[in-house]
Amino acid sequence: MDNTLYLSDLDGTLLRSNQRTSAFTNDVVNRLVDAGVHFSYATARSVDTAVRVTKGIEVDIPVIVHNGAFIVDSVTRRALYSAKFTPEEESLIYGAFLAHGLYPLSYAVIDGRNRFSYLREKCGKEQWAFVLSRTSNAEDHRAREIYSTDEALDGDVYYFACIDDEEKLRPVYEFLKDKFRCIFSRDIYTDAPWLEILPKYASKASAAKILKEKLGCDRIVCFGDEINDIPMFEIADEKYAVANAAPELKALATAVIGSNDEDAVAKWLVKKFSSCGVLS
Repeated sequence: MDNTLYLSDLDGTLLRSNQRTSAFTNDVVNRLVDAGVHFSYATARSVDTAVRVTKGIEVDIPVIVHNGAFIVDSVTRRALYSAKFTPEEESLIYGAFLAHGLYPLSYAVIDGRNRFSYLREKCGKEQWAFVLSRTSNAEDHRAREIYSTDEALDGDVYYFACIDDEEKLRPVYEFLKDKFRCIFSRDIYTDAPWLEILPKYASKASAAKILKEKLGCDRIVCFGDEINDIPMFEIADEKYAVANAAPELKALATAVIGSNDEDAVAKWLVKKFSSCGVLS
């Protein structure tokens, strides 16, 4: 059996533009995992939203979420690996946002549960839209409304995200980029500027190497579309950019395949595993 870890990004890569995996992709992944192939995904999403948008993938696989802050069992949602900030780091990061009139979402494990905290009156339009997209879902119980900044750092904080104007976010990024893992990008669906802050050692790449070791794999083959996939591409043995990928990622790719709306990752896997008899 092939002892390779096949690792795909979700949004813009494994997911179609409707933010769902297709029935075709679901079927391919389920059959491969049932046959013993090591397949997983690495995403900026939480496990809660990742499991919802990949609902048709019914097999039990460990997945990388929050851009590498967690490796989680996709069925039990139990953390297999996690990164977190020290209390001093939490205060430094949150203070940097506050100094520029910004109030980020803070993600933490509180009383054994993954939660994200928000100040309703301090959320801008795009950030509030994001909060509403989570609070409006009856299956998502992570949202935690707080009423003062004193509550923002409760629990073990592992991730900050802020959605606001680029010119307001830029100074925070410049101040923190050498101290932590900072991802400054635009949402592929809304084009809103996002600034994400993770512990220095947390990334899709570091989590991929940990997962590779946990599964006893020899190689990593990955798929992606955005600049936050660059570290993962840099450590992979083979890397494939979808046709809709950022130019920077295409430049690092082993090859460019079809687009996410063409189920390019699943079709690549079918071609790969049909030739060796795993898929008939």
